[in-house]
Amino acid sequence: MLERPLIPLTFVAAIGSGVVAGIFFAFSSFVMPAFGRVPAESGMAVMNAVNITVYNPGFMVLFMGTAAASLLLAFGSYVWWDNFDGKLILLAALTYLVLCAGVTFAVNVPLNDALAAADQGSQQQADLWVRILNDWTFWNHVRTAAALVSAIALTVVLLRYNGA
Repeated sequence: MLERPLIPLTFVAAIGSGVVAGIFFAFSSFVMPAFGRVPAESGMAVMNAVNITVYNPGFMVLFMGTAAASLLLAFGSYVWWDNFDGKLILLAALTYLVLCAGVTFAVNVPLNDALAAADQGSQQQADLWVRILNDWTFWNHVRTAAALVSAIALTVVLLRYNGA
């Protein structure tokens, strides 16, 4: 009986993780490289604009909703703990929470905030831009992989649950 709510929650988290992975993949594969190809002032201005625009209901519900679903799944994984699915759910949930959401708040957002606060045209801003093009992008690759691993693991659980 306790497993019933886990199925739709697993589905929601799998879809959410997959969509987040797609968004982050877009940044890793072509948005950040494009920012690196334009004059630094233009790239920084657009990056700052993106960092303001990302705080919208659609993205926040997707990103934070997937984190909330992952947290609930981490606690709910005990329902299936006696088989592989419980462990896979916990792995997927922790992967999203630590390597996707955690990295976002520990690395990417602080770099975004530092760029926004830097004096325009300063050496600090130029140094931050180099860090964003390198470090921010590296950690975005990590976030992308984490969200994708989470989506795949949760999909495997759903396929196994349905006997596919």
